[in-house]
Amino acid sequence: MAKDKLLMSQPLTPGELSRLADDLLKPSVLTEVALLLACLLLAWLIVRTLRNTLEQAAVPGQPHHQAPSVLFGRNVIDGVLFPLLALLLALGARKLLPVLGVPLAVFKLVLPVLVSLAAIRLTARVMRAAFPTSRWVRLIERSVSWLAWVGVVLWITGLLPIILDEMDDITWKLGANQVSLRNLIEGALSAVIVLIVALWVSAAIESRLLTGATTNISIRKMAANATRALLLFVGLLFALSAAGIDLTALGVLGGAVGVGIGFGLQKLASNYVSGFVILAERSLRIGDMVVVDGFEGRITDIKTRYTVIRALNGRESIVPNEMLITQRIENASLADSRVSVNTGVQVAYGTDLNSLMPRLVEAVKAVPRVLPDPGPAVQLKGFGADGLDLIVAFWIADPEGGQSNVRSDVNLAILDCLNAQGVEIPFPQRVMRHIGVAAAGDAAVAASRGE
Repeated sequence: MAKDKLLMSQPLTPGELSRLADDLLKPSVLTEVALLLACLLLAWLIVRTLRNTLEQAAVPGQPHHQAPSVLFGRNVIDGVLFPLLALLLALGARKLLPVLGVPLAVFKLVLPVLVSLAAIRLTARVMRAAFPTSRWVRLIERSVSWLAWVGVVLWITGLLPIILDEMDDITWKLGANQVSLRNLIEGALSAVIVLIVALWVSAAIESRLLTGATTNISIRKMAANATRALLLFVGLLFALSAAGIDLTALGVLGGAVGVGIGFGLQKLASNYVSGFVILAERSLRIGDMVVVDGFEGRITDIKTRYTVIRALNGRESIVPNEMLITQRIENASLADSRVSVNTGVQVAYGTDLNSLMPRLVEAVKAVPRVLPDPGPAVQLKGFGADGLDLIVAFWIADPEGGQSNVRSDVNLAILDCLNAQGVEIPFPQRVMRHIGVAAAGDAAVAASRGE
């Protein structure tokens, strides 16, 4: 019996396609189909068991609600691990079939399909993990899917070697080297594979660093950004080398980039350097309440180029990192997250302040968000035209929850206390003197006296 050609090394010739069509009509195909279904089922069970084991180890006794991973996906079969494991099992079953005397038919078609499916899943999951909010991810997924399935069809039908030979004939001279269209395409594919693997590793490291982090978030974010930049740089070097580009040319390119940074890109470079300085110094951290250029809010993310600040009303401001380094920034939670809040009230003259002020302190203490230590204080601010001006100062530990709402609660507690004590909040009082009426009265008095 002639030695079978491995599908992964050589495509099918037209004569082999005819024999393959005849083999697909034989009863032995049922054996291949059953063995293939067993491989798929076994791969599904292994991946499902492995995913459940890892989830239980991560969060014992609680459901796992993280984003779909690259290996497992969301539904087991849409991850990368399932097609890879199914491919390995199918390769093992393919080796077993000749021993059993079963001719190969179905497995010659299934193996390239599994390879294509693994490539599509890897690209789709890595791109979604690395760029979850990008609008181009869906387009890239469709493009890779079309290319992978077209490649499978060309491989099975035997047209791919013919097309590759024609591409070898299309050449042009690039410097001192002769480059063909096939070399460029193969180099581009190698570069894409290297970059996808680099993105996968960087996304996995970033997820590992940031998942469940409650302390040192800024340092973790800096490490994740630096790791991604380093891996992408190394991946780019490997990709350029795989594409056949001489890396010694990068010296000239690096000099040109340095000149560009020195002139046209100095602001951009300054923002990137400022981002790493902020993360390293920890002068600003994710979760801090800050005021930048009159905009007050909480820092939700620190990128390498800019920082995102979210106001309490939902608006977001994107601030270049250079501004955070060169301008004065008010940070309400740098050393202490506690914030002092004031409100005022006016009571009538004659009020017994020695008795009222302790009662106001107790009333303010009862407000849920007011801290007991340091406790609230009531002070006499001044003597107004209509009454005594009191100022009530208190502290809160969660300024990101808003200040106007807790100030409203304190004002309501003060009003209830004043009503309970029968203390009057004075209305504006004015003394009016009508000059014309006063002059007429003086004339009448003088006339009655005979003056």
